[in-house]
Amino acid sequence: MKILLLPFLLFLASCCATKCPLECSKCTVKCAAISDNSAVDDGFVNMFNGKDFSGWENPYDWGKFEWKDNEIHLTTVKRKFFLVTEKKYKDFILELEIKMPEGKSNSGVMFRCHKAKNKIFGYQAECDPSARRWSGGLYDEGRRGWMNPTRDKKPKEGTAYSKNLSGAWDDAKLGALKRNDWNKYRIEVKGSEIKISINGVLTTHVIDSTDAEGYIGLQHHGEKGKIYRFRNVKIKELK
Repeated sequence: MKILLLPFLLFLASCCATKCPLECSKCTVKCAAISDNSAVDDGFVNMFNGKDFSGWENPYDWGKFEWKDNEIHLTTVKRKFFLVTEKKYKDFILELEIKMPEGKSNSGVMFRCHKAKNKIFGYQAECDPSARRWSGGLYDEGRRGWMNPTRDKKPKEGTAYSKNLSGAWDDAKLGALKRNDWNKYRIEVKGSEIKISINGVLTTHVIDSTDAEGYIGLQHHGEKGKIYRFRNVKIKELK
């Protein structure tokens, strides 16, 4: 009996390792290895549906956003604006990819932010392709300014911004962003702990309790005619 079963088991193993020649929908054994639905497997949910901008809005009187080649394209003819979620988020891991336009540009990803008519303020994961190279830093848009690197606001025990655990702004952080290429951002927030990574490099790790929840936003810095590109925007809410 064992000798007869062995070829069958080896056949099933080969089905799951590659594309099943019998089509797994017809097999009695589910070939889980063929599934590529990572949005289900790892708990992440796509924040865009690939067709329209349901769940997102532009609180500004200017700025244009559109789908093109499975990417979100932001353009403007006036000045800076943000495309933001309609829903607030509290604790989560946010992942996305950003590609900056050539030449002078600047962008960022807002998180736990606040919105009003023609205004966004709050936490921002910086995307800075300039010679300064502060991409992955933490900027408090419209409020306290730079928190990491600590140019404008320094941490102090007993205050909302109590600790900066990021370490020196070293060569690894300076070189984290790939100019003229796609860059993967990962933003992790749980309670007062905030972490920002670019392409696997941890650039920011701070403790700040100013905002416990808020909106998520994508920034166009305002350069006329330049296209800011975003893709693969997904989120995993934490409990």
